Amino acid sequence: MNAEFEGRVVVVTGAGTGIGQATALAFARAGARVAVADVAEREGQETAARIIAEGGSARFFKVDVSRAVEVEGLVAQVAGDWGRIDVMHNNAGVTLPSTPITELSEADFDRVIAVNQKGVWLCMKYGIAQMLRQGGGAIVNTASALSFRGRAGGSAYVASKHAVVGLTKTCAVEYGGRNIRINAVCPGMIRTPMLDDRTRDPDRERRLVALHPVGRLGTAEEVADCVLWLASDRAAFVHGALVSVDGGWGAC
Repeated sequence: MNAEFEGRVVVVTGAGTGIGQATALAFARAGARVAVADVAEREGQETAARIIAEGGSARFFKVDVSRAVEVEGLVAQVAGDWGRIDVMHNNAGVTLPSTPITELSEADFDRVIAVNQKGVWLCMKYGIAQMLRQGGGAIVNTASALSFRGRAGGSAYVASKHAVVGLTKTCAVEYGGRNIRINAVCPGMIRTPMLDDRTRDPDRERRLVALHPVGRLGTAEEVADCVLWLASDRAAFVHGALVSVDGGWGAC
């Protein structure tokens, strides 16, 4: 463990599995007190328990980021109990099986947009308000390598991740002068539960690996390393940045 985030309060959404879990664990190992937020109670509790078992500080908060009342309540409770929120990693997201737009239901489209786009908007809305009250903070949103390109069958997910880039840049412009740094991490294909369905077929996995010049898929821990750097004082002049963690996919 190191003490880079000692005494700081960090909120991570979607912290039950994958990138969110890896980031929550990494922040805790760096000394932060971590609010583990997820709609999935079992997974979120497990992440918090892992942090505590390692000697860290964490509490689980059951939150649906698509609901304003729940996000507002999360921010209010964390700030009320722990005094402030120094970092928010707005990471919660969902995806769908590949579906042409003509076959995609409105309900499925709405759900992806509600979590991936509106959820980030709500977390920034209430998180930034708290950071303004306390005099500053740092936000790292999870965008995607697909924030910069299209993907057949991915209209809802791709649209939502393009939107995260727009939200990140806009809020960076709005609040850069208020001591609130806002950036986004843009992962490529990362080995997480969200990708499991695509990697069970060896042929399909080989096709995914081939997208990345480094010749492999990424890990959640590699994304977490970037998130922590963006949230740290080492990145004090990094603002409004979209940082790719994609094994070179975006260079192709």
